[in-house]
Formats: sequence, C-alpha cells, structure tokens
Amino acid sequence: MNISFAEMYGTLGLIVPEVVLLVLAALVLTMGLSKRRSSGSLAIISLFSLAVTTVLVLTIGEGTAFGVMFLADGYARVFKLIILLSAMFTVASSVGITEKFPAHKGEYYGVLLLSVVGMMFMVSAGELLTMFVALELSTVSLFVLAAFNKRDTKSAEAGLKYVILGSISSAVMIYGIALLYGLTGTTEIAGLKEGLQKMYFASGGFPRGFFVAVILLVAGFGFKLSLVPFHMWAPDVYEGAPTPITAYLSVASKGAGLAIFLRVFFGGLINGAEVWLPVLTTLAALAMIVGNITAVVQRNIKRMLAFSSIAHIGYILVAVVSINARGVSAMTFYLFVYLFANMGAFICTIVFSQATKSDLIPDYAGLSKRSPVLAAFMSIFLLSLAGIPPLAGFVGKYYVFMAAIQQQYIWLVIIALLTSVIAVYYYAYVIWKMYFPKEGDYPTDPVPLPKTMAVILSVATAGIFIVGVYPKPFLDYAVAAARTLLP
Repeated sequence: MNISFAEMYGTLGLIVPEVVLLVLAALVLTMGLSKRRSSGSLAIISLFSLAVTTVLVLTIGEGTAFGVMFLADGYARVFKLIILLSAMFTVASSVGITEKFPAHKGEYYGVLLLSVVGMMFMVSAGELLTMFVALELSTVSLFVLAAFNKRDTKSAEAGLKYVILGSISSAVMIYGIALLYGLTGTTEIAGLKEGLQKMYFASGGFPRGFFVAVILLVAGFGFKLSLVPFHMWAPDVYEGAPTPITAYLSVASKGAGLAIFLRVFFGGLINGAEVWLPVLTTLAALAMIVGNITAVVQRNIKRMLAFSSIAHIGYILVAVVSINARGVSAMTFYLFVYLFANMGAFICTIVFSQATKSDLIPDYAGLSKRSPVLAAFMSIFLLSLAGIPPLAGFVGKYYVFMAAIQQQYIWLVIIALLTSVIAVYYYAYVIWKMYFPKEGDYPTDPVPLPKTMAVILSVATAGIFIVGVYPKPFLDYAVAAARTLLP
C-alpha cells in the first residue's frame, strides 16, 4: 500500500508524546551515571519530561497509527493525563527516598519514566499483542521499582513476589489472547466484535473455548487491578516497595489496566457480555467486601491503604458493569478523584515514615500535636477516600452509584453502601488516633513537614476541594472521553 509523506508524517505524529518521553527517559538514565547529578536535579529533569509530554498529549490530534494498532482518541487522552499526573506526584515525592540509593538514582527516575511510556502505549493499544507488549514494558519496570531498595528485605521480598505472580498472570493473559485469536481469527480489538458475532451464529452459541478465554483474560487483568481473588500480591508489595512507588502502583498502574480492560471488553467482547458480565459483577462485590473488611484489622498504614485500594477498584467496577457511556464516564471521573486523595495519603505516610521510621497506625497517635498541618492534610485525604461531602470522593461515589442504579444494579449499590460504612470506620480510626490520643501514649518531638512536600500536598488538597465543589467541567471531560469508547 502506497502511503504519502504527509500521511506518514501525520500517522507518526500521533506517537510523538510516547517517543519524546522515551528519549527523555534514556537521557535521565544516562545523566544518572554521573555522580555529580543530585537527586533533586534528576527529579526536576524528570518532572520537566513529564510536563512536556503532558503538553504534547493535550495538543496532538486524534487518529490511528499503524493500521489500528495505536489509537489516539479522547478516551486514551484522559487516561494518559491521569498516568502523567500520578507520575509527577511520584517523582516530586521521591527526592528523599532516592537518598537511600545514591548510586542508582538515575535508574530510579529513568525506569519510572519507562513505565509511564509503557502505560501510555497500553491505553492507546487497538490490538491485543500491542497491548501485551506495552503491558510488559510497564510491568517489568514496576518489578524493578518495587524491589529498588534491595538492601531492605521487605522491598526485596516484594519485588520477588511481584515478579513471580506477575509472570504467571502474563502467561495466563497471553494464553487467553491466543484462544481469542484461534476463535475469531484476529487480534485487533475492533475486529473481535465482528468475529464473536460470526462465531456465535455459526456455532449456535458461544463455544467452550470462549468461556475459557474470558476466564483467562479476567484473571490476567484481575492481577493487574488486584481484584479479589487475584489480589494476594498487593499488600506485601505495597508494604515493601518504596512508598512513592506504592502510590504510583495504586493509581497509575490501575488506571492503565482499567483503560485497556474496558477497551478489550467493551470494544471487542461486548457481544459476549452475557458471559463475562456476571463474573465482573461478582468480582466487584468481592473486592468491596474483602478489601474493606480486611483493611479494618491492619496495623500497618501501607497495608491498610493496599486493601483500601482493592475496595476502591470494586467501587469503580460498580460503574463499569453498567456497560454504557455514563458508567465509563463515572469510572473515569472516580479515578481522577482517587488520584488526588490516594496520592496525598501516601505522600503523608512518606513524610511521617521519614521522620519516625514507622508505618504503624498506632504510632500516628498525637500527630495533630506533633505536626498539625500534616495531620490536617492526612485527615482531608482519608475523608475524601471515605466519600465524605463536600470532598471530591463523595461526588465520585455519587456518580458511580447513580450509574449502577440506572442499570438496576440495586443489590450491588447496597453492598457498596454497606462496605462504605466499614471504610469510614478504618479511615476515621486513623484520624481519631491523630487527634484524640491517650495522655502519655505518644512522643512529643515534632514531625517536620518539608516545604516541597507541603507544596505537593497543597496541590492534592486543592484538587480534592475544586473537584468536590465544582465537578462539572471534569465530569464533562470524562463524558466526552467515554463517548469515544461507547458512542
């Protein structure tokens, strides 16, 4: 097929953000070889790289590249912005963490940027093998980042568990992709829809191979999203990984996984919804129940937030099972809200952990007296995660529940409401420990809040209040993105 220069230039122009970030990641890796480069300077360069990429994502037009292998559309754009914002928060909060491994700070920021490149390609994938390669680029980068503090036994253990279980989930997923190719004759996501329709009418129903393929794909994606019962890796990895990476895993990794999950199931497997929709609703209920109940008994705040993130994926799936544009827009809006609250909560734990060398919830006792500003920030983020008005978390849950009610998933919304009450308990428990400690039950030395961290936390707090008080423009953006996927 003859392609003119103008057509080729336009096609390649769609992948400029990813290519630019890839080049800048290589630059950061190279600059990190110099011992003269401080962690702060590398963080600034990384932030600049992410900012440039964000501008490119917002300005590059829409279209397809390499056939339908790469989709640059409004749906991909909104998830790329979520991933890039998460990466910015992660880089900005990592300066103190990278002091623990000064000889490898360049690798830390470079690999982090490479994971962003993988996720950006993943959310734009229009073909299953392209999706899988992008997924592996981001996943292998996260394997490295989770175990980056290799002198810490918990970090090394986290990386080992993540590698083993992640490799198994990748094998499961590629087998599911192979089965779909055998059944439909295509790996293009858009082509799966027509392939399933032909297969259904030719066989008088779905063959057993399709049921197996769906189970394998759900299991593969379930690991990436830490859905119950594929969540066994999350608490240990969240606890052992460097805290900024834990925050990044909880938002960016899940956002990218959700984006491609919806592309595959809503864009390609929608004709087989009667097969996979009951599985999805069951997993949503399990995630909310298991995530919230298990979070109650945690003493380590990173493990508590890990199980909390499992529960939040359940809330997101409450909107997803609606299988319409309203549900997708509610899910996208919720993820945007979750970005500010969860990132903020984890950054607060970074500040506290650096000052006290502890991640235990009982050690947060009296924090309101030791660092009133840090305690106030932490309280705002936890209350938003709990869904307390007028914070953004309340608005996010409202739209999620309304999307499910519109599709008559009343029983699922009831479970979501009941488990939300449980969530309020364990979030409020941390706040209670900070503000109402027993006399003499806590040290009196102050917990300093670095200026850089204060600025980051202020930005996250502003996001929570702005979206909570005036959600319309953000919701409109999410609706426009959702209509790209489901017109």
